Amino acid sequence: MANPIMEELKQKQDALRARFVGKQLSEVPTPSVVLDLKQVMVNCERMLEAAENLGLQWRAHIKTHKTTELTRLQVGNHLTIPVLLIVSTILEAENITPLLKEYQSKDRHVNVLFSFPLFASAVPRLAAVSSQLGPDGLSVMIDHVDQLPYVKAIHTSSGHPPRVFIKIDVNYGRAGVKTDSPEYPALVDVLLAAEREGWLVLHGLYTHAGQSYGARRLGDAMHALHAEFINAHIAAMKIREKSPDHAPLVLSVGATPTATTIQSPWFTGECDVPTANSKGSMRPIEEELKELWGGWQKEGYVLEIHAGVYPTLDLQQVATHARHIGLLSEEDIGISVVAEVASVYPTRGQNSKPEALINAGSLALGREPVSLDKKTSNNEETAKPYTGWGALMPWGVLAGTEEKDRSGKILGERFPNDFRGWQVGKISQEHGILTWVGDEGKKAPELKVGDRVRVWPNHACIMGAGFEYYLIVDSNCRGQEDKVRDVWCRWNGW
Repeated sequence: MANPIMEELKQKQDALRARFVGKQLSEVPTPSVVLDLKQVMVNCERMLEAAENLGLQWRAHIKTHKTTELTRLQVGNHLTIPVLLIVSTILEAENITPLLKEYQSKDRHVNVLFSFPLFASAVPRLAAVSSQLGPDGLSVMIDHVDQLPYVKAIHTSSGHPPRVFIKIDVNYGRAGVKTDSPEYPALVDVLLAAEREGWLVLHGLYTHAGQSYGARRLGDAMHALHAEFINAHIAAMKIREKSPDHAPLVLSVGATPTATTIQSPWFTGECDVPTANSKGSMRPIEEELKELWGGWQKEGYVLEIHAGVYPTLDLQQVATHARHIGLLSEEDIGISVVAEVASVYPTRGQNSKPEALINAGSLALGREPVSLDKKTSNNEETAKPYTGWGALMPWGVLAGTEEKDRSGKILGERFPNDFRGWQVGKISQEHGILTWVGDEGKKAPELKVGDRVRVWPNHACIMGAGFEYYLIVDSNCRGQEDKVRDVWCRWNGW
């Protein structure tokens, strides 16, 4: 039987493809959000290869893009590798279920984790997802004993015991239970009792080091990854103390800054310079992590990495310097917003610098900052911090005019504490005000009414919420980099 929701989505997508495929970015309405197929494919392949090379299980979060097409890229084509997903909304779970059933038909194991601590109104819809996917198809997140009745209700309705991850708070303070709190052992006791009764499976521990978004030096994010694993292992050992013969537990850790550090060239032998040394020693942190991983795998733990925004990246991610600059720079960002210059103000800005108005404001770009590195002195006269809500990429009228640092990158090794270029310096609902950041005496590249620009967003997850679809281009197609190749529809809502 055809799924009416999927049929409606297909009809919408077919109409959008007929409207846009073959057009140039100079011909599409603005603001529009654009994905570069080449770059998102590279970013996805890097994660799959890194996890496989290190013997780590991979779980892809799809909350950033909310599309079937990009989910396919995140999980790859190897039939022996399980399709493990994370969603932040039930709508994502419902819309990705047909793809998961397609993979099941090819004998590929699937599981989708609803990553928000379970609440009552989620039960009927998650039970329906569980019914469609069958045994072991659904995982849920728990961080409080009072959520357990909702897990039991899903089992009662679907007939399948959900897999349960305990959300561990690793000092981020958003969600999760702390392992040194009295609530943690009490929660474990209740979960183990429920598992013995047969209406859930205690599957593992889940951490999210969201504070790693504030990393500003090479090595910071990998130290955060190390801390995530340590916290997850401590939590798992406390479960084993209570249930020594428990089935292997999954230690699932990650945020894009921490998870992508496993791409370090040290791990593959391509580079003998480590990302950083372990704290308190001169030992490479990569070496210590590999030793920990090997020991824990021998103890029977399954080690899992998860991340979400890594396919598209954004300015927040570049600012973390989580990887060597050859693996993380503005060239790796796969998402941008096309906007039009609606007006110009040649001397309105600070010190009579120019400003320009674009038709992309907070609804098109989001309103999340890129925080500066407070540990680094900004007293250098040459330092000019990035304080924008987006930055213009070198494209169209600005192609070839970008300022580069000695590394050959626009957003160099000191970004965001040092930046040169056009930024979205002020923002309101529909208005974006471009302001120029440059050295005294250096004239800003001229913008004129009618020019089109592309903006790198600060945070791709938030920015995407204002759009119903992505226009797909492919920078691999030399001379046709701006040609729309496809349209991917998003699942907006909850």
